Amino acid sequence: MDKFTVHKGLVAPMDRANVDTDAIIPKQFLKSIKRSGFGPNLFDEWRYLDRGEPGQDPASRKPNPDFVLNQPRYQGASILLARENFGCGSSREHAPWALEQYGFRSIIAPSYADIFFNNCFKNGMLPIQLPEAQVARLFDAVAAFPGYQLTIDLERQVVVTPDGEALPFEVQAFRKYCLLNGFDDIGLTLRHADKIKAFEAERIATKPWLAHRLVG
Repeated sequence: MDKFTVHKGLVAPMDRANVDTDAIIPKQFLKSIKRSGFGPNLFDEWRYLDRGEPGQDPASRKPNPDFVLNQPRYQGASILLARENFGCGSSREHAPWALEQYGFRSIIAPSYADIFFNNCFKNGMLPIQLPEAQVARLFDAVAAFPGYQLTIDLERQVVVTPDGEALPFEVQAFRKYCLLNGFDDIGLTLRHADKIKAFEAERIATKPWLAHRLVG
């Protein structure tokens, strides 16, 4: 996955509490066994006026002009500002996939559902938890200033506002290490590729019968 070091991006506000994973990516899109193609269906039931189905051409859909991500001022947003308990509901990993594939690199909210929070880190996205009062101030700033951007510095663990205010956030050291280096679970394992190959070679040399495979 891509490394996360310093990211500056346009902020889009999702001014709803308790946004669940079925709202983030509705259940009909979970049929796919691929890990790609979910971005066009992010917030599908809010984003479109018609019901979406897997494989449908997004260009044939009817966008909801009142939905925040359809508003021209938020096109290209890569930081999502949210309210409390974001990502609640069922534990579908498709939710962070859809957010990341839409183009979001980070979410800022007062609180998250635990499983969603963990899945974000595993998929290269940084969920930042800030005090509710700070989040409310950011919502006000986003509404007041079109094109409002934030800079997120993971190494320093701060969110920097356009006027230079640094808002500190906490992140577990191991998760920080993985994001800074672009390591998902597979990437972490592949750091030991030479040792794995040596172990497999020794195993086959000392127990050659393990190399036999049943045919037919």
